[in-house]
Amino acid sequence: MIRDRDVAVGRDDREAEYDALESEHGGYWRYGFVDHAYLYNLHFPPESLLEHLGGQMRELVLNYPVAQDVVAALVARLIGQPARRIVVGNGAAELIKIICGDLASKVIVPVPSFNEYANAAHPGGVVEFALDWPSFRLDVDRFADEAIRCGADFAVVVTPNNPTSMLVRRADLLRLLGRLEGYGCTLIVDESFIDFAEAGAGESLEKDIGSHDNLAVLKSMSKAYGICGLRIGYLLTSDELLVGRLRAALPIWNINGFAEAFLRLAPGYRQDFAESCESVRADRDAFYEDLEAIPGLTVYRPDANFVLCRLPDDAPSGPEIARRLFVEDGIYIKHCGDKTMPEASRFVRIASRMRDENLELTRALTRLLTKGRDR
Repeated sequence: MIRDRDVAVGRDDREAEYDALESEHGGYWRYGFVDHAYLYNLHFPPESLLEHLGGQMRELVLNYPVAQDVVAALVARLIGQPARRIVVGNGAAELIKIICGDLASKVIVPVPSFNEYANAAHPGGVVEFALDWPSFRLDVDRFADEAIRCGADFAVVVTPNNPTSMLVRRADLLRLLGRLEGYGCTLIVDESFIDFAEAGAGESLEKDIGSHDNLAVLKSMSKAYGICGLRIGYLLTSDELLVGRLRAALPIWNINGFAEAFLRLAPGYRQDFAESCESVRADRDAFYEDLEAIPGLTVYRPDANFVLCRLPDDAPSGPEIARRLFVEDGIYIKHCGDKTMPEASRFVRIASRMRDENLELTRALTRLLTKGRDR
């Protein structure tokens, strides 16, 4: 539903606003629409944590934050790992940029996936490995074969994947690790959405770090903890050389004081966080069922907090549906037209939000798909 100041905004203005937003990467809170594009936990942080941060605003604004060693120790306390194995980034994107753009000679990435891995690589430095079609499942043995064949020094697996929302099982990833051992290839497992998977921490490879020198787990805390504006991500690995190279590439103060303060507070909210992830899963599962009820829509079962859908052949394209949802209903979703995948323009990725917002989107999408068939 279009909100507040947007009630009087004309269609041409909404069209122009949509075009502008397509080139932006945030600041959406300033506009009057419901954001089903960005992927984060709406049930965390609790108000008490935010109030605690707000109470420190003067000190956090006026003083320097701590440097990498201390920030790594704060993350270590939260995740129960040694600080020497941790590098903390200004969001996971900062670490991806260094790994793929500066450290990697060649990186292999299953596609479709999070575009930043390929975008950050130098020209000729990325190999895109197509996921099985139309299941979008990763065949880890074929992936290992291709990583070895092309001489990749980094192989990336996002689990649950973006935009497919599908988990790669821990057992399969451990088999992949074994296949890559001895070939100078580090497996980077991006677990930014794993807290939303049904098995959650049980499928994480963080507990396996000490047993595999060729393993690194990357995580954007922005997604799981709902703190996109604080920009915190970390890489966890027992490869001391990789830790040293990453830390050497970072500025002395890459994490701001608000992010530092959050990390100091977060261990006291472990139960709140666990309950928030349960709420996200419940909202997502209900959303999945509602989307499945839309005639002709192919809905992929999600493990993360978003859902991948293929639009019916006789419906408008993904880019057109995304535009019309925004212009007519004030709802912003992500179309997959820029993803490396077959029939990319037929797919949309929709973030799960609160249940009433999910229902509003389901009704709007049903109306647009029905109108598309009637034309």
